[in-house]
Amino acid sequence: MIHYHSYDDNKLLSLLSNNDEEAFTEIYNRYWEKLVAVAYKILRNTAFTEDVVQDVFVNLWKSRHEMSIQSLENYLATAVKYAVFSKLKSISRAREFEKNNTIVQEINPQIESSLHCKRILELVSMEIEKLPKKCRIIFKYSREKNMNAKEIAGILQISPKTVENQIGKAIKQLKLATKEM
Repeated sequence: MIHYHSYDDNKLLSLLSNNDEEAFTEIYNRYWEKLVAVAYKILRNTAFTEDVVQDVFVNLWKSRHEMSIQSLENYLATAVKYAVFSKLKSISRAREFEKNNTIVQEINPQIESSLHCKRILELVSMEIEKLPKKCRIIFKYSREKNMNAKEIAGILQISPKTVENQIGKAIKQLKLATKEM
C-alpha cells in the first residue's frame, strides 16, 4: 500500500502530472484548510470561500500536464489570492449590474408611458386627417390655434352652432378611435 502522506510536494506533483488521482487527493487534504483560511480572511463568506478553493483545485487538476510548479504551497496560496480577487471583481460587477438594473426598472415605466402617449398622439393625428375636410379645418382651428366657436364661425362664414356641431362630431370620432387605448 502506497502512503501518499509521506511523499513531499515534488513527488506528489510528479505523480499528479501522471494522472494519479490519489496524489491529487493527498494535495487536496494537505492544503485545503490553509487555502480556505486564506480565502475566508478576505471574502468573509463561506460559500464564496468554498467556491474559490474548489476552483483552484479544479484548475490544478485541469492543468496537471502543463504546470511547472516550484513550490506547491506558494503556487496554491497565490492561485487562491488571484481567485479571491477575481471573485471580488465579479461580486462588484454583479452589485453594479443590480444597481443599474434597478435604475433601468425605474426608468422603463417612464419610457413606456412616453411611448404610449406618443402612439396615442400619432393615432389622434391620423384620425384627425380622416375627418371630413370642413370638420378637420374647424377642429384644427379649435385645438391648434385655440380659437373659440365665434372666431372660427367668423373666419369660415358659418354659424357658431355649426362650428360646435362639427367639433362635437370630431371629438366623438376621436373618442371611438382611441377607446381601445
